[in-house]
Amino acid sequence: MKRLITIPAVILFVASGCGESRQPADDFITVDVTAGYPAKELVLQDFMDVEYIPLETSDEFITQGYVRAIGKDIILVTNSVNDGNIFIFDRNGKGLRKINRFGQGSEEYTFITNLTLDEDNAEMFVGTFYGTLVYDLFGKFKRKFDNNEGSFRFNSTYNFDRDNLICYSIVSGNSGDGTENSQPFTIRSKHDGSIAESIPLTFKERIQTSIVIIEDKSVSVSNPTSNYPVIPCPGGWIFIEPSSDTVYRYLSDRSIVPILARTPSVHSMDPEVFLFMSIITDRYYFMETVKKENEFPATGLLYDRQAKAIFESIVYNGDYSDKKQVYMNSRPVNNEIATCQPLEAPDLVEAYGNGELKGRLKEVAAGLDEESNPVIMLIKHKK
Repeated sequence: MKRLITIPAVILFVASGCGESRQPADDFITVDVTAGYPAKELVLQDFMDVEYIPLETSDEFITQGYVRAIGKDIILVTNSVNDGNIFIFDRNGKGLRKINRFGQGSEEYTFITNLTLDEDNAEMFVGTFYGTLVYDLFGKFKRKFDNNEGSFRFNSTYNFDRDNLICYSIVSGNSGDGTENSQPFTIRSKHDGSIAESIPLTFKERIQTSIVIIEDKSVSVSNPTSNYPVIPCPGGWIFIEPSSDTVYRYLSDRSIVPILARTPSVHSMDPEVFLFMSIITDRYYFMETVKKENEFPATGLLYDRQAKAIFESIVYNGDYSDKKQVYMNSRPVNNEIATCQPLEAPDLVEAYGNGELKGRLKEVAAGLDEESNPVIMLIKHKK
């Protein structure tokens, strides 16, 4: 039965961090997206665990290393170009198989908008502009469902439990009035795509994050790269709706509570400055302000719960002898792995030759050449 989750008008407690505890309301924070903040430098390994996975390179396994999903045993990787290839590696980076169902048929896809791994059921969900196709992990078609009930397409989908996905969908219409058909955050059945639960967040009206660019009689659409509406973290999920001035956390008991508000209101700005979030730890909230104009100029920020202050974020990888900065607003992975990034082989080979690497990264780079596949750096929550 479909459930509609409502948000009470008055919430006495708010969740903070990604643990199960709830904190008093005075821990709720406000971020001024127009303010300047002092810089704070951190070393990544001081607050996150880091793992490096060199992807096997062979004639069959040549990839640009765009990681789509990571499970306990396998990694799903595509290229950034639209060639239809889905590479399946094990968690040590060994190539297992390559799948390609690219085409115009009813059991094929023409473009991959998102790729979700369901390791428990040995399935993967390939999102397209107009529907979702489900395959087993050998590429055999199993079923499909249309993007239904007012949605145009899913652009942020994760494995929620054995029977459901958690999704953010771009919905039709301009309303944010809290009614079910206006709400993008849903729990959807893995079996047929139907809505099992709707999670309404109210806001004034929907704001488009994209920019239409017209150059030399050609038209293109550009989007900010750090807009991740659903962020998994231990014990729950973070919801960021660009049209809302409040960021929420969805708890494992299926309640929803605010953790952060931005000011001034996004609806009062022209051009808008968005506040997007990324990695959430027990101590730090990493976020980014993004201005809605050409090339989307951005500033990385962090909130330090211990210092109770906001800073401009500068994070370095401790496995480099020089100060190699880490981008903290890349795509979320799952509740254990906060994010991941490809490290290009030519860059690592050069750094190794210059004596700039340390620890495990140095060991991995020693086995590479310039034609190797990327090394995947996993940034994981500390246990």
